[in-house]
Parts: sequence; C-alpha cells; structure tokens
Amino acid sequence: MATISSLAIFPLGIVLYPHERLPLHIFEPQYKEMIRTCVEDGVPFGMVLFDEGATADIGCTAKVVKVVSQYEDGRMDILVEGLQRFRILKMHPENPYMTAEVELIPEPPDAPERDLKERAITQHMKLLELAGRTVRPSLYQDVREVSFVMAHNAGLTLRQKQQVLELPGEKDRIAYLVDHFEELIPRVEQMEGLKRKIQSNGHFKDFPPEEGDGEE
Repeated sequence: MATISSLAIFPLGIVLYPHERLPLHIFEPQYKEMIRTCVEDGVPFGMVLFDEGATADIGCTAKVVKVVSQYEDGRMDILVEGLQRFRILKMHPENPYMTAEVELIPEPPDAPERDLKERAITQHMKLLELAGRTVRPSLYQDVREVSFVMAHNAGLTLRQKQQVLELPGEKDRIAYLVDHFEELIPRVEQMEGLKRKIQSNGHFKDFPPEEGDGEE
C-alpha cells in the first residue's frame, strides 16, 4: 500500500467519503494555517472522525476544490472533495497542527452482485421519496463506488457512517446498506402513516372525548 509520511490531519465530528463534496468553515488558528498551506502547496489533508473524545484510525483524504470566502481575520469558507481512504499508522506531535504517517487504502476489485446493487439503489430512492427529497436516477450512474453516494444521506448515525467508511470494499458496503434500509424504511413508513393520521384528524377518534368537549 502507498504511504504518506506526513499528512495534515483535520479531526471533525463528520465522516467524509471519497467523491463527496463538503462545505467547511475554517476558524481555528491552526486549521487556518493548515488550509492555507494545503492550498498554496496543492496538497491534500486528511479528515478523520473525532467523536466522544477519540480520533478514528481510518479517514479520507480531501482536496480543497474552492476557497468560497475569505475574511479579514483569516477565517475562510471552503469546498472540499473526498479522495481516498487512509489508515493512520503513526501520529506526529502537533506543530502547529496534527500530522500523521498514513497508508492509503485501495479499493478491492470485487464488485457487488448486480441484483444486490440495484436493490440498494431502489431502497435508497424509496427513502429519499419518504424524506420528501427529489429523486434523480442519474445520481447513481457512472459512479465507481455508488455506496458512498448513498451512505452520506441514508439515515445513518455518525457511528454507522464510520462503519461504512471502514468496510473493506464496495461489496461489503452495499450489503451493509441493504440491511440498513430493510430495517429503517418500515420504521420511516410507520412514522409517515402516523403523521398523516394526525394531520387528517383534530384528535384520534379512538380516544375517549375529554370532558366538556361537546361529544357524546
């Protein structure tokens, strides 16, 4: 596996996936310097999940696609894009920001079964519809790792998002998402049914009327 001897590390309460674009507001002094260096030198940095006081071992390299805004005090709004997963081998002391020796994680060649992949896509489209989102079939076309496209808005908890990032390859991620959707979608449908019932009735007819409400 290829290694990077010194990669700038940005720990955040966010999981970034390869090919995903994400807006960030940079305001802390050490990270303002880190981003300036990455932009000037044209090098990536590493985003890793920081949750409950711990930094994950596996993250995703990111490049700055665009500096959207710069402020007089050095703060900036940027747009980044995830590139490739990595594993931290050794952390280096912060000076002025954290860096690490990392190994890049290649995608294995094994692909998921077509039927399972199509099932995951159908389930994801169903979830988006239930959430009132616009469903675009083109979202899933001509994408190398469609699991990452689905995972960043699949109703996953932060821990589940990290689990998806850490799975070995596309085959494993698709299987994980299918299981997740099969458990989540019925619960969302049940909640939507309850929501519609509440909206169509001033109160539940099954409930006895409160004293003095005029019903007998």
